[in-house]
Amino acid sequence: MTQKILDETEVRMVKATKSTIHDFSSVRTGRANTSFLEKLTIEYYGTKTPLNQAAAINVPEPQLIVIQPWDKSNIDLIEKAILKSDLGLMPSNDGNVVRVPFPPLTEERRKELVKMVHKLAEDGRIAVRNIRRDANEQLKTKEKDDHISEDDGRKALEKVQKITDKHIKEIDILLTRKEAEIMEV
Repeated sequence: MTQKILDETEVRMVKATKSTIHDFSSVRTGRANTSFLEKLTIEYYGTKTPLNQAAAINVPEPQLIVIQPWDKSNIDLIEKAILKSDLGLMPSNDGNVVRVPFPPLTEERRKELVKMVHKLAEDGRIAVRNIRRDANEQLKTKEKDDHISEDDGRKALEKVQKITDKHIKEIDILLTRKEAEIMEV
């Protein structure tokens, strides 16, 4: 019975950690990365379509993304979608592809991004702690209702704490890596 709660807790914490990784990938560093364009959609034949389903997106060099639409008539739509986004990028097109250059980050902007990444990491830690709290409440309820013994309840609480510590440590490692990536000149 406690194993089910522990397994469910582990699965939920893995999802929280993966969500933090995904959030980190959307933070712009000095390098071009296709994940910055994941949230962009274009009006493709009357339907909102993710950009990656309407075009091939490549990173031929560290400071440039090249977008090659499947249908050349969508080049202007893609360019407008990038301009309207809050990414702060200036695309250009040559009639065949859209080039999105990534300007180098200033020191001030890097520090802002580090603060933002710290906030995302803290949000991830909070999510993990909330999952821990839910699991602990479930275990204490089971113990109170005499479904598990006091010793089994205490052991399960310790296991939940170990799982929590593992995921928080993983988020901290990811934060350190992302911070180094942002501050790299």
